[in-house]
Amino acid sequence: MHVFMARQPIFDKKNNVIGYELLFRNGYENAYNSVDGNEATLQVIANSFYEFDFKAVTDNKKAYINFTEKLIKEEIATILPTENVVIEILETVEPTEEIIDACKKLKEKGFTLALDDFVYDKKYRKLVEIVDIIKVDFLITKGFERKKIFDLLEVNKNIKFLAEKVENVEEYNEAIYFGYTYFQGYYFSKPVILSTQTVSPNKNTALKIMKLINDKDFNYADLETLILQDVSLSYKLTKLINSSAYYIKNKITSIKYAIAFLGEKEIVKWLYVVLLHDLKERNPEELIRVSLQRARFCELICNMSKYKQKAFLAYMTGMFSVMDAILNCSMDKVIQDLNVFDEVKDALLGEENELNTILKLAVSFGRGEWEDSEAYAEKIEADINQISGVYFDVIAWVDNIQYE
Repeated sequence: MHVFMARQPIFDKKNNVIGYELLFRNGYENAYNSVDGNEATLQVIANSFYEFDFKAVTDNKKAYINFTEKLIKEEIATILPTENVVIEILETVEPTEEIIDACKKLKEKGFTLALDDFVYDKKYRKLVEIVDIIKVDFLITKGFERKKIFDLLEVNKNIKFLAEKVENVEEYNEAIYFGYTYFQGYYFSKPVILSTQTVSPNKNTALKIMKLINDKDFNYADLETLILQDVSLSYKLTKLINSSAYYIKNKITSIKYAIAFLGEKEIVKWLYVVLLHDLKERNPEELIRVSLQRARFCELICNMSKYKQKAFLAYMTGMFSVMDAILNCSMDKVIQDLNVFDEVKDALLGEENELNTILKLAVSFGRGEWEDSEAYAEKIEADINQISGVYFDVIAWVDNIQYE
């Protein structure tokens, strides 16, 4: 399945790109389709952080992302890296005390705040005192309005003004003359459509997780179990936690540690974003099935071998072994996105190590290649008869996950 988004560059006075506004798209048509604003923002966040390489999408520059009133109140922004994101407060957001307080918290955390499509009204004064950037839509404003906006410097001397929807050289020159700092619009560049392949969560697992995290006393061990049973969520969480969005010295390979690292509130917000984004979509069912079978089988094989301490790595090796087919890309690209432990990486790329042998055993056994299976079992000091005994348990386990 393909996912889409768009980005439009934002320039400074020297025509340097200082950031990109990330925009919702659901196809190759370069236009915003009429969807719910909350859904659009959740999809932009999910796509830019969990589907694409965020660092590549933004060229290491700031990402400008629209936020609705609901998402500001729910503090969804706190799952994003503060130094890389500008929160655009949409013009539909009412500046209530609750919103003012939420914006102050975001500022305290280090986020840059921008007011989108701003038209001055006294009710926005408290917001103006907080924000860093004010965006003025040159398509719907007139010259005197574009200039008068600078009166707001009396309220906040640190505000920068961004002229958006600049369509021609005359409007650009006018913005320069008035003192605008940043510029965006078709005069410089149209939004560029980005597309990539994705894998979506199993619907039943997704619904179970949504039910679980809505229970205020839910058990994190249960959450870990459910995530491990889903190829998509395991892939996306592993990819996110080891990405440039988080500055982690040592790679995290355990879903349990990933959940602990993000913390109670952040993991729930992350799941909320990913699950609402993906619940409507489905993947090639048989490939998902094979992925789960291999994951569980590799884990059980490992537990029967002399490498019991590597059972989790074996599980992840099996799970990601068909990710190239699911995403229709090379295994090199999958590995690059995941940034997994070298041992898992080497196994997936076909290099000889314990995890690769366990994977080969799982694959050969599934294909009925008994001589190869016995050879691989002997190599890791596992009993082939024991392995035979759990194979059908693995199939039943996958059926239980996907269809119960």
